[in-house]
Amino acid sequence: MNRNRLLLIGTAALIVAAAVSMAAYRILRVALASGQLANEQVVVAAADLAVGTRLEEKDLRLVKYPPSGLPQQVFHSMSEVVGRGVVLPMTANELVLPSKVAAKNAGAGLPALIAPGMRAVSVKVNEVVAVAGFVTPGTRVDVILTGSATRSNDPGEVTTTTVLENVQVLAAGQKLQRNENGDAQSVPVITLLVSPEDAQKLTLASSEGRIQLSLRNPLDQEQPSVPAVKNAALYGMQAAPAVTTSKKKAAPKKEVVPPPSAAYMVEMIRGDKRDVTKF
Repeated sequence: MNRNRLLLIGTAALIVAAAVSMAAYRILRVALASGQLANEQVVVAAADLAVGTRLEEKDLRLVKYPPSGLPQQVFHSMSEVVGRGVVLPMTANELVLPSKVAAKNAGAGLPALIAPGMRAVSVKVNEVVAVAGFVTPGTRVDVILTGSATRSNDPGEVTTTTVLENVQVLAAGQKLQRNENGDAQSVPVITLLVSPEDAQKLTLASSEGRIQLSLRNPLDQEQPSVPAVKNAALYGMQAAPAVTTSKKKAAPKKEVVPPPSAAYMVEMIRGDKRDVTKF
């Protein structure tokens, strides 16, 4: 009796194991047919890469990823990436994507960061103008100009106005390349990414007056219209109204001539005579 029960249990276990094995086999066959288990070889960063770095083979490595976890555009060989410049910082083991590197033959360093149709303009700064060192590559600033449009010596005519808004900083206080010791080379300039028209405004503002950078939140994309402020307005003064020196001559008065009085006629009849007298 016990022997028959053991045989029954063993037979049932074999049947269940065969069913599970068959189901697992079918799942694996479907996965292999769809390519879900065939890992793809992709290029990742071998170490932290700063903006402006010219990629070499030592900066990259190949790893295998499942296709389902990959973005649409990836690099599958190092030859596709070597020689390009880094335009966005990358960390170690991060996927190298086309949006993070410059185009082929675009070079590295600062030129690779300039988008088509844009210009990079450098302006001289000091610690105050650069917002005490908080203006760094990738931040956004407004450019404020202080000067006099009339070039007069009147302090009340000194005006401060915002000439550019929401400008991206490409380089701040140091070059992208490093010296032989690997240290950043400090230079008293800040490089801004602007359009050709704004490049002219920025150059003119640098030569016509004093510029100041205003650091802004990168999430703040609004560009409100800010009126210019004159020096006199800070002291509650208003510009004096213009005085007109020329006076118009009064028109001469015309003499009013009274109309002539109406004449009175008196008719006198004496017998057969008739006389008319006017008064």
